[in-house]
Amino acid sequence: MCGAVQVTASVDNPRLRACHCDMCRQHGSGPFFSLETLPDSITVTGPATVFKSSDWGGRAFCATCGSTLWYEMSEDGSRNLSAGLFPDAGGGTLEVEYFTDKCPYGYTLAGQHTKLTTQETLALFAPEYLETQNDQV
Repeated sequence: MCGAVQVTASVDNPRLRACHCDMCRQHGSGPFFSLETLPDSITVTGPATVFKSSDWGGRAFCATCGSTLWYEMSEDGSRNLSAGLFPDAGGGTLEVEYFTDKCPYGYTLAGQHTKLTTQETLALFAPEYLETQNDQV
């Protein structure tokens, strides 16, 4: 928002993703929308700061104004850039929602796309965490 951080990336297949996990909703008061970009195309300049928000990821923000920049995976450092960084969300189409069972009853995202529950999302991104949780049940 303030322009202190500049993020550029290339997109070859503009696909949007929405995350309804507790942390994303607490962070932005709704789902976090990211735009799939070409990983090696991302460049960042300026005071970007990453907060390690879980065992498997972190959230980046502008150190000047606090704007959300991306969510990154600890394992491989991949970044899921905020769709709001791009005009018209990069022209993307919503392809997948994560943690749909955490989505509040007050809104629903329209359209035909993949909708993954907490169990399905964790199995995809954090199977080790899911296994430790199942061991405790």
